[in-house]
Amino acid sequence: MTNRDSVSTASQLASTEFGRRAFLAAAVGVVGVVASKASGRDYGSNTQPVRYPDPDIVTLDPRFKKIALGNTPIQRIYHSPEMLWAEGPAWNGVGKYLLWSDIPNNVQMRWLEEDGHVSTFRNPAGNSNGNTFDFQGRQISFEHGHRRVVRYEFDGTMTVLADSYAGKPLNAPNDGAVHPNGDIWFTDPGYGSLMNYEGEKSPNDSKQPNQKEAIYRIDGKTLKIEKMSDDIFKPNGLCFSPDYKKLYVADTGASHYDEAPKNIKVWNISDEKKLTNGKEFASMKHKYSSGKPGSEIAEGAGFADGIRCDIDGNIWASAGWVGDGYDGVHVFEPKEGVRIGQIRLPEICSNVCFGGTKRNRLFMTASTSVYAVYVETQGAHIT
Repeated sequence: MTNRDSVSTASQLASTEFGRRAFLAAAVGVVGVVASKASGRDYGSNTQPVRYPDPDIVTLDPRFKKIALGNTPIQRIYHSPEMLWAEGPAWNGVGKYLLWSDIPNNVQMRWLEEDGHVSTFRNPAGNSNGNTFDFQGRQISFEHGHRRVVRYEFDGTMTVLADSYAGKPLNAPNDGAVHPNGDIWFTDPGYGSLMNYEGEKSPNDSKQPNQKEAIYRIDGKTLKIEKMSDDIFKPNGLCFSPDYKKLYVADTGASHYDEAPKNIKVWNISDEKKLTNGKEFASMKHKYSSGKPGSEIAEGAGFADGIRCDIDGNIWASAGWVGDGYDGVHVFEPKEGVRIGQIRLPEICSNVCFGGTKRNRLFMTASTSVYAVYVETQGAHIT
């Protein structure tokens, strides 16, 4: 029911047996029903149709209008109470499937675009967190359990690409992306070594289990690993700009460091191999509203986790740990890091990726579910 429908219905009531007070009460009641149905989202088997535009696709700036589609819904394409923490979505363009990790359950799952079929793709999976594919189509995973980066070859064998730096084991690789030149960039915040739930807890109880948290690059030809920057508390999700001249990295260090900012950083990439001019791209402190009747505007700062870039340079950041109205996906324009849009989800969102036949579908791993929504843009990269 649209606002126009609400007014029309209320007017009809007023012109018949309802008096002025009854008319006002009915009008408020009808509007209240509209608002509650728009914000009280149910993704269960008996879900009612969503009246377009989807109320949880929120335009905060006119620049988001050309991206947000008015006639498409947010869909929950998979949910299981047995799935504990969905992470690391990656799209395979040849197989036309979405891959993701369930870290605590030590498995990787696969969703087929053809019919929505979901199955266990790999078990065990090294408590993998992030996943991606290289330009040859080989899967690359970032394992918490074994503290390493691995590549699955065409013949089914596995190659360990990195498990140490400067003679010390890595903390627990988290997320990564592949450059067209073959280099693999990844983050090592160490979360998988801080708890048994997502990996193997380090016996030293340190925030830095083996070494300072950092961003690394694996040379695609020599497999030599090089530290790119440790000027960040706990680097998490990362992505390149469309031209591969910038690197964006989410910092979730506030989970363990009181002085850490909740933000996304950006660096310039020089000669495809060096990071320069690191600075804050966007803060994660924002005003938000659940959209429910009577809800107030609040302000909070959560964590950006997994991030992706679209072909126009906008950054799509999974977000959570604040609450209803904040958790989901936040979208930032590339020039000044202004937040222009938001996708509200009923769960904490851990990561995102673009996929689908036209790469115009945003997939979102969120706690015990996977969501998807079509957008009028495309992912800047292969996954």
